[in-house]
Amino acid sequence: MKRPSAAERARTLAYGVADGVLAAPGVPYAPVTAHVTEENGRSLLLIPAASPVAVALKGEPDLPATLRISDVAPVALADRVRGRAWLHGWVTEVPAGERRDAAVRLSRLHPRPELLDLDGNGDWTLLALEVAEVEVDDAWGTATLEPEEYAAASPDPFVAIEGGILEHLDAAHRPELAALVGDRITGRIGGADGGPGLVPVVRPLSLDRYGMWLRCRYVTGSDGHDEHLEPLDLRVVFPEPVSDLHSLRCVYRRLLVPRAS
Repeated sequence: MKRPSAAERARTLAYGVADGVLAAPGVPYAPVTAHVTEENGRSLLLIPAASPVAVALKGEPDLPATLRISDVAPVALADRVRGRAWLHGWVTEVPAGERRDAAVRLSRLHPRPELLDLDGNGDWTLLALEVAEVEVDDAWGTATLEPEEYAAASPDPFVAIEGGILEHLDAAHRPELAALVGDRITGRIGGADGGPGLVPVVRPLSLDRYGMWLRCRYVTGSDGHDEHLEPLDLRVVFPEPVSDLHSLRCVYRRLLVPRAS
């Protein structure tokens, strides 16, 4: 397989790096301060105690709700939304006896002071979302997942460090990225062949263990202003899937260094 499955992509989106909003029937949307997904697919959410969803849940055993997730590229681009996921299910308040463990899980990804003293801080509420159905919409298309398929999948191994890797590639390796796909973008960006004064610029959009998405567009060579041509997103597939930084560096050396020398 040369691409992540829909379940992998959904688990990556729901890992906890991307922003989330919690929606429930008849209740105003509530931004989620922090969220993380456990190994079994259950999501833990930190929200203000005054949030409409938290208030509506008081006195109720659970509440139907949807965690809406938007994945935004860490590199500054005109259109930075890379994908969306919707986790449908039921939210409950995390019981007092489980609150400490849940806070520890959240704090590993979101080191927030309010997670250190939840028992003595009435300003915050910890919720658990039991997933009943998942939808994902990204560069590969749309898919609907059953909870068992979603729970059995794992997020991409680079999800927590992808932002730093992409920012480094964007700052230090744009020429190598352009050389990597140069023969694939001629005549394809906005239906143009480049033209006088126009040069292609290739920037990293996303990374996973199977490859990278690159955002390509033409700019003026003098000042870099966008020529208002539609960008083109291209996929670079790694020779083999990678699972750690060592194997990723090896792939980068094979792909980029020969073109930079």
